[in-house]
Amino acid sequence: MTQALARVGEIRTEIVALHDVVTAPGRSTSASSSTSATDFASALSALSALPTTGAAGTGSDVVGRLLGTLSGATGADELARSALFGAGASPGAAAGAAVVPAAPAAPVGPATAPDGATDGVAGRSVVETARQYLGVPYVWGGESLGEGGLDCSGLVQLVYSAHGVDLPRVARDQMRQGTEVGSLAEARPGDLVVQRGGKHIGIYVGDGQMIHAPKPGRTVEITDVTDASVTTVRRVIG
Repeated sequence: MTQALARVGEIRTEIVALHDVVTAPGRSTSASSSTSATDFASALSALSALPTTGAAGTGSDVVGRLLGTLSGATGADELARSALFGAGASPGAAAGAAVVPAAPAAPVGPATAPDGATDGVAGRSVVETARQYLGVPYVWGGESLGEGGLDCSGLVQLVYSAHGVDLPRVARDQMRQGTEVGSLAEARPGDLVVQRGGKHIGIYVGDGQMIHAPKPGRTVEITDVTDASVTTVRRVIG
């Protein structure tokens, strides 16, 4: 361990010296400089393979501390980093370093928007939640994926429940929630689009389209919607 740390100090001194040469006015990185930095990095790579022992440890943590003391991200120190870890990489990406999995997505909070701004974050969040169910089979009476699929009102209820909004189960009751929007032209993402006198319902996504669970044999999809097909538009959030 003592010898390894001593060698680390020697390598650091040599890399810093090489850095001074590379960054000196009027000088550019030469092939020999690049080769030297690569040699130093190879030595560091061998050091990083040493097992961790004690509180101080050896191996990649020592390498990380060494490279962390180098000044700047140019010249010899950058050449050494590139040779040891690959271009743009960091000491944490060295061989044998643990890979930290990405954190799971945070749960979507209640759909609330100030001053009726349903076309803002709240409305778009409802739409993004609904998009997660694209391709789910239509199942009459389905209100959860555990039932193998969803029907139109089951989809709406499930999506809104993810945002803290408790809607009735069937479309005829859902169409009485919130406030009425004058026309499709005034609809905003997240609004409810009711068709066929309350027999069908979907969620407006914008640009004259809604997401819905259409009928048996089909899956949750995004489709065009026109004024002629709309019974009412309801704004539940905002």
